[in-house]
Amino acid sequence: MGLAAAELERAGITTVAIQFSREAAADARPPRALFAPFRYGFPADPANQPGRLLSMMEAALALLESAEDEPPLFGDYHLLTHR
Repeated sequence: MGLAAAELERAGITTVAIQFSREAAADARPPRALFAPFRYGFPADPANQPGRLLSMMEAALALLESAEDEPPLFGDYHLLTHR
């Protein structure tokens, strides 16, 4: 995912990845990443909680607002939201 995001950024498209692991982000090096403290393969876990998903999307979009800042930019979901 980080390689695809970097290529999109070179084409002028701002991106943000939602990841569960800082180690994975360190390897893939996406320009922007939101770390979500959920199970592998379930970055929007737990299921059936639309409010949680909405707050995660808002946190990811907040990282996009800082697109002028020099990548990489990383954020933690549990630190960026209080829901």
